[in-house]
Amino acid sequence: MVGVVFVTSGWSHLREPEARSKDIEQSKGVTIFLGAAELPAWVGVMLGVLTQLAAIGLILIMLAAIWKKIFVWRTGFWGKSGTNGWSYETMLVVMNLIIVTTGGGNISLAKWVVSLAR
Repeated sequence: MVGVVFVTSGWSHLREPEARSKDIEQSKGVTIFLGAAELPAWVGVMLGVLTQLAAIGLILIMLAAIWKKIFVWRTGFWGKSGTNGWSYETMLVVMNLIIVTTGGGNISLAKWVVSLAR
């Protein structure tokens, strides 16, 4: 699920950087950087290639989003409409922390390669 969220987010950042940069109130360059960081990270999380490193990168991106929502946009945990707060980002941080602490799991590409090498 984490991989699905970030592939769609990263693709959105790269496909329409001007529009996305306005939505997230960042420069076009930062928006492109986010997209370029999210796309390889979803590959890492989904396929089990440097999974924990990819999850750490995604945690850092989400912590920056939480910081912006709390201190710049001044939204609460749920936000004004119940969907635009920082609850979503917090959930993704926790999901990625689980990946960092448990690794890629039994069906990761890395695990598969190791089992073939034996």
